[in-house]
Amino acid sequence: MISAAGHAATPEDIRNSGFVYCVSGVMNTFNPQLASSGLVVDTLSAQLYDRLLDVDPYTYRLIPELAERWETLDNGATYRFHLRHRVAFQKTAWFTPGRSMNADDVVFSFARIFDRHHPWHNINGGDYPYFDSLQYADAVKSVKKINDDTVEIRLKNPDASFLWHLATHYAPILSAEYAQQLEARDRQEELDRQPVGTGPFMLNEYRAGQYVRLERHPHYWKGLPRMPQVVIDMGVGGTGRLSKLLTGECDVLAYPAASQLTILRDDPRLRLTLRPGMNIAYLAFNTRKPPLDRVEVRQALALAINNERLMESIYYGTAETAASVLPRASWAYDSDASVTEYNPDKARAMLKALGLENLELTLWVPSASQSWNPSPLKTAELLQADLAQVGVRVSIKAVEGRFQEARLMQMNHDLTLTGWATDSNDPDSFFRPLLSCAAINSQTNYAHWCNTDFDNALHQALLSQQLAARIEHYDRAQQILAQELPVLPLASSLRLQAYRHNIQGLVLSPFGNASFAGVHRDNGEESKP
Repeated sequence: MISAAGHAATPEDIRNSGFVYCVSGVMNTFNPQLASSGLVVDTLSAQLYDRLLDVDPYTYRLIPELAERWETLDNGATYRFHLRHRVAFQKTAWFTPGRSMNADDVVFSFARIFDRHHPWHNINGGDYPYFDSLQYADAVKSVKKINDDTVEIRLKNPDASFLWHLATHYAPILSAEYAQQLEARDRQEELDRQPVGTGPFMLNEYRAGQYVRLERHPHYWKGLPRMPQVVIDMGVGGTGRLSKLLTGECDVLAYPAASQLTILRDDPRLRLTLRPGMNIAYLAFNTRKPPLDRVEVRQALALAINNERLMESIYYGTAETAASVLPRASWAYDSDASVTEYNPDKARAMLKALGLENLELTLWVPSASQSWNPSPLKTAELLQADLAQVGVRVSIKAVEGRFQEARLMQMNHDLTLTGWATDSNDPDSFFRPLLSCAAINSQTNYAHWCNTDFDNALHQALLSQQLAARIEHYDRAQQILAQELPVLPLASSLRLQAYRHNIQGLVLSPFGNASFAGVHRDNGEESKP
């Protein structure tokens, strides 16, 4: 599928005027509002779109983006945003903007998600996994234009995490004018397939399963991006991507396997960046399916997992063993949380006492490397071997993208090896999407676990703007998770990125990929305009 007119650039063209970013992954949409994770959220969103707010990758603080400033009113139940002036939307082969970004665009972008009666809400499926898991369609009272430069969002109750959710890549600002033109032509579905944003790059060409070619936005409000084009190469996985980096076909390798670090460190032509990441890899138990609906069974299986071996064989020193769904970098991390004990003898005895000596289970696992796990299939095989030691036979099923999500929601799996990465430092960005009752229907709660005490602790944490009060409620939530064990936290990994030595200006953020606007090639001269 080609989403834009244009010819495929030759490697020499790209060397002279851009760079190649190699990453594995699949795409189902260009609009991160509709995605639950993956390539469009991790990589493309920061290039195509801007948000009202951003998170500083070094200080972890909220900073202005399309909103120059904002006000918190009614103890956190009302938020007023004052918009930046003269921000240009992208001019593409399918859209020519007639005005700058204004309040109409912000209202359209959020009303589409939060208002179930909005004419655009159900276009392309009507599922907004991230915000659905947070129940914002029920929590938001109104999204209102005050004037062209001001938008006010009113909630039914105070929510101290709200601004952080608007700073994620799931909250891009779309063009209302583009939407109106599509509506007039009855081509609404193109909004999410032929993107228009205010970001530093715009779509030029897309070949499914192969690459996305972006060209720079000449009227980008932060200034002209340094490189005329970027090619996102998603055609080769595993060692093939490493080979491309070594031969110079790739300039940047996202999420290299930890086992490749020695090669990357020893090559003088390459550079390597490592940073703590806001992510978690975990094993989810299907708590709606016997015998995994019994906490004793989940505890027995957890005792069989040799987490130390996972650290050595999968992460090679590039991750911390997880004791909580929250990464240690989170301000609400429970310092008293302890990693689940490895005790196969005890696990075997517990299963025998439960009459489950010959248990057979299926384990669903993504086939592509992820930001939280560079080798999911190998991890699954290690889990399979661990559980075999206590008499549990595990069948591994490798799946991809939306297929995985759809099959998991049929609830016929037993276990799923998955994870979560967020561009928010607020603990609510982990707890509600992954484990709240509402997140079952939004397809992000793979454990299908619903606990009213847990949900109540999360709700209480949102009602106060005081950090100490919020931490108290999140401590309670983590205690419930440790007791009930709907998921087994495995690892919180460092973010890795390898790149050619002449690539400059690449920012690796703990919250997801940053804009490529400042990236340039240092060959002794500036890239050609």
